[in-house]
Amino acid sequence: MMEIKKFIPEEDKELWDNFVLQSKNGLFLFLRDYMEYHSDRFEDYSLIFYWKNKPIGLMPANININDLASHNGLTFGGIITNKKMKMSIMLQIFDSLKEYLKPKGINKLLYKPIPHIYHRYPSEEDLYALYINNAGLIKREVSSTIIIADKIPFNRNRKRNTKIAKKNGLIIKRSYDFDTFMNLKKKQLSKTHGVNPTHTGKEMEYLGNKFTDNIKLFAAERDGEMIDGVIIYESKNVAHAQYQGATDLGLELRAPDLILEKLINEYYREKKYFDLGISTEDNGNYLNEGLISFKERFGARAVIHDAYELNL
Repeated sequence: MMEIKKFIPEEDKELWDNFVLQSKNGLFLFLRDYMEYHSDRFEDYSLIFYWKNKPIGLMPANININDLASHNGLTFGGIITNKKMKMSIMLQIFDSLKEYLKPKGINKLLYKPIPHIYHRYPSEEDLYALYINNAGLIKREVSSTIIIADKIPFNRNRKRNTKIAKKNGLIIKRSYDFDTFMNLKKKQLSKTHGVNPTHTGKEMEYLGNKFTDNIKLFAAERDGEMIDGVIIYESKNVAHAQYQGATDLGLELRAPDLILEKLINEYYREKKYFDLGISTEDNGNYLNEGLISFKERFGARAVIHDAYELNL
């Protein structure tokens, strides 16, 4: 009763996107127009699961030699499902998936479940299926999230810095100048960590124009100059700070505190969650205590992002 089909762009794009939009745990990251922006870096091997000849699940995936990952180009992936998904069906998906992948010479499945804050309806059937199939936990990262309706108050330093930023005459507004912001972020990362952002300025400009309701840049300006910014990835439940970066002047004028205060308390006050992102490195083995402390002073608390390895 379970059938697995490899995604074919020319045949399945409309079906895929419609399923994501109507799913209980999908978001715009899984729409094909988002996934395809980096198709040159990953060999797509996305799968569609059919139950009684009707689609019951999707898995964004890419193949790397003998490993299948869900998905190396996304922060998380896993199996996207609708409200018809039941525990027994998910177990059959995993049984069928193993039978489907083994003859193709795939030795491992690397699986990154969608964190619960993004679920529109309970969707953790895959976690139990991973456990039953003896999948091993290979990565655990810590993100920091605020429940908007029950916020923990900002700490005293955050409140003080916000007042200082307001006195410095900073203007917070939505911006469409993704290229300027990403250059700002690139300089900051190069200076502090010697690395580049995952996305280029051109990629973020393309994605921001493609997904205007989901990808938004908010900037702090002084005298018309961008000195701080935050790119928000907005989904049904979550406003996620994908990137935040400031110039030295922006840091001096306390721009990061003001821009986050505006987003949390005003712009996204109707959202369920505001997520400030991951503060771990080296597959979760190193906790950046300074970074997570900054987020916790806004009242954010831990949400876990896991990754599993299933040997086939």
